[in-house]
Amino acid sequence: MTTRNRQWRLEGGFGLDHLRLIDAPMPVPGPGQVRIRVEALSLNYRDLLITQGQYDPRMALPRVPLSDAAGVVDAIGPDVTRLRVGDRVSPIFAPTWHGGEPPADVLAHALGHRADGVAAAFIVMPAVDVVRTPARLDAAAAATLPCAGVTAWHALMTGPGAVRPGDTVVVQGTGGVSLFALQLARLAGARVIATSGDDAKLERALALGAAYGINYRTTPQWSKAVRAFTDGRGADHVVEVGGAGTLGESLAAVRPCGRISVIGVLSGRQGPLDVTAILMRNVTLQGIFVGSRADFEDLARAIDVGGLAPVVDRTFDFAELPAALAHLASGRHFGKIVLRKDDP
Repeated sequence: MTTRNRQWRLEGGFGLDHLRLIDAPMPVPGPGQVRIRVEALSLNYRDLLITQGQYDPRMALPRVPLSDAAGVVDAIGPDVTRLRVGDRVSPIFAPTWHGGEPPADVLAHALGHRADGVAAAFIVMPAVDVVRTPARLDAAAAATLPCAGVTAWHALMTGPGAVRPGDTVVVQGTGGVSLFALQLARLAGARVIATSGDDAKLERALALGAAYGINYRTTPQWSKAVRAFTDGRGADHVVEVGGAGTLGESLAAVRPCGRISVIGVLSGRQGPLDVTAILMRNVTLQGIFVGSRADFEDLARAIDVGGLAPVVDRTFDFAELPAALAHLASGRHFGKIVLRKDDP
């Protein structure tokens, strides 16, 4: 058994040049814990913001980054009954949130921010914060689920406004959350409108099952195109990843009594907002902070039954984390960016 635990740390400041690959002590699982041999990790836009110091400039350093991993349980501590050595698993994004409403201190436990993340060869987690991954997925595909996949599931498939057959769903862009939302909406029998600033990416979204694509660069008032496509009714659900810069168009695109899931801030955090449309048209504006362990388990079952295949844009070696984050920053990706860890 190796005693080497290669681990990425952000230390000495923010920025890609402050990422260090070091040898850390091998973690040992205590009571109620399991050790996971990490086989793959995936990146989220949050990871880039954290590394650049834009997510939380006061975040304590050093910090092990990243929140999404998949691997194999290779050791268990005392009193662990829900998992066994050899199980293929992922940690949940927000440890301690197992179902229902999130705990009041959920932000303090989210991986890769105020708590160390998963960018290591071996990690130790409480067994209650670990989920078996879908049997049909390899580690690279499974590593895309904890944040992006669960977020899309929580947004579209839970609560009183969950997507129903025949609904129309708008997804913004072609990043990880949006493509998971496209695929899940199609599994639920909904039709999907995809927006992007790149016609080639729109073609790929159509190939994944989108019914209609809108280039927001050539059609900046894309809400009008949504309304035209839906015969003036508007979309039932908008997956809002842009933030302040796109929320106005989302409000114009959604139908009366429709639902907007606010997930990202790619176009900004602050901006003017006319709340009249929310009030007069009874629109539900829903904030989504990933999801619970129960959401992850439901997603995993749906993937095994429905055959969903996560979209992986490009795979990097574990030692190439700065290059992988730079690729994410470029915006050229379509789907998820993955890091493989093939040896301890």
